[in-house]
Amino acid sequence: MKTENSRNEYSRRISREDVSPAVIKRLPRYFRYLRELLRNDILRISSGELSKLMHVTASQIRQDLNCFGGFGQQGYGYNVKYLYGKISDILGVTQNYNAIIIGAGNLGSALASSPIFEKRGVRLTALFDVNPEIVGRNISGYTVQPMDTLENYISENTVNIAVLTMPKEVVRETAERLAVLGVNGIWNFASTEIELPEQNVVVQNVHMGDSLMTLCYELAKRSEESRE
Repeated sequence: MKTENSRNEYSRRISREDVSPAVIKRLPRYFRYLRELLRNDILRISSGELSKLMHVTASQIRQDLNCFGGFGQQGYGYNVKYLYGKISDILGVTQNYNAIIIGAGNLGSALASSPIFEKRGVRLTALFDVNPEIVGRNISGYTVQPMDTLENYISENTVNIAVLTMPKEVVRETAERLAVLGVNGIWNFASTEIELPEQNVVVQNVHMGDSLMTLCYELAKRSEESRE
């Protein structure tokens, strides 16, 4: 099936530095909605139909996807399976990254028990903790290992991503330790920002409190609007 751009253009190397953060932020939403369409055996969709699902304008969808080659055909729309595969490639879902969790308390255990990694092509391989009451426990099929075995584990296994769910007082030290060990992706759930640009480590800081406050703001705004 021909599309607006040739298959060669689709497969050309994309300069990711040219893609805006706003577009990157929307890509996981495309991934989720396209996956749901496939589950419902919907194999073709127009930008207009997709815009109604995602509450993003059809024009914005076309602009976003044009950053990576377009993927659409005028009068046909998008091949859902093909577009899902391409978005997966762009997001690195097909890279088979390996992850570990450091901090096997409530949040770490919850993440280990969830399908969040598997659904996004990331393989969780191990959990670590310093608490002797937690070390040795079986959590979702993983035996929690002590932190003093971290160096040996990483030297013997490929680890691309470390998920940090620990007190903020020790997160910077742990992140730097991981950087030295060659882990170049950190998903940080501690309530503090960390950056390690000098070690060439990519850090994604997650602030659940910020999300909660944003929700509270929206509720307060609606409350004010209803009183006007």
